[in-house]
Amino acid sequence: MTPQEESALRAIASDAVRVTEAAAIAAAKLAGRGDEKAADQAAVDAMRTAFNAMEMRGRIVIGEGERDEAPMLYIGEEVGSGAGPEIDIALDPLEGTTLTAKAMPNALAVLALAPRGGLLHAPDTYMDKIAVGPGLPDGVVDLDASPAENVKSVAKARRIKAEEITVCVLDRPRHAEIIASLRSVGARVNLISDGDVAGVINTTDPGTGVDMYVGQGGAPEGVLAAAALRCVGGQMQARLVFRNDDERGRAARIGVTDFDRKYDLNELASGDWVVFSATGVTRGFLVDGVVSLKGRKRTETLVLTSHDQGVRRVRSEIPT
Repeated sequence: MTPQEESALRAIASDAVRVTEAAAIAAAKLAGRGDEKAADQAAVDAMRTAFNAMEMRGRIVIGEGERDEAPMLYIGEEVGSGAGPEIDIALDPLEGTTLTAKAMPNALAVLALAPRGGLLHAPDTYMDKIAVGPGLPDGVVDLDASPAENVKSVAKARRIKAEEITVCVLDRPRHAEIIASLRSVGARVNLISDGDVAGVINTTDPGTGVDMYVGQGGAPEGVLAAAALRCVGGQMQARLVFRNDDERGRAARIGVTDFDRKYDLNELASGDWVVFSATGVTRGFLVDGVVSLKGRKRTETLVLTSHDQGVRRVRSEIPT
């Protein structure tokens, strides 16, 4: 990569931070007020305004929904100044609307950027996912194996007992069999109420104690999580889940032809470079939430970049 290309990517990463900061600050003003929709709309509005200040020809590939369902930041919407590089964008202006409405931990404003065509254009359906962090042999987990088998495989690779493995799972009734399978081999199960992007990212940080993520969540969140993993290493497999013909039709309209395909990490986030940014809205394990100071807002953002496998934490104080 040339010095000019590295400089351009640093500028894109800095812009990404400003976008997620703006969304997080807007959403945090509504934390604890019990209105999920208002908090989400505030984040959407702030993020869109910040995008349009960026020098790029941006296209939303993972957004708030299809055009008829989302007035802003819908799939296919074009954002940015209209000049500069062509960039695909995956975003969740407020991952954790319920967490924000209840002022609970781990709400985030999240986005990923890649060159045009570099992020899977996934429909707004469910997705089965399994992920581990870096440092493990290729193929150590398999979406088609049982959770128990995957735990034993990771434990063998780490040369530890299955009882020492911790797996992050969304706390949902649909995951009862997964949880039972994990516990059948003695694995610890870390249940989270929301926020499976953060759940996947936790596998990359030894400080969290999370070794693996498994379960069914949103497909858009799956692409965002894959973008983060692509930046720092790790493995992920995923498969779209369709509950009815309407969801299959929506997938077909955006180009999905193999409804049973098992995607790996490099198919979910395939760009030559990827930038991932997540700013805390409420306090959390990954990053701190927005803090109000006298006339200022303090934020913390996790920024991941694939070209140098960079992991950076940016603390900002922004006048309000």
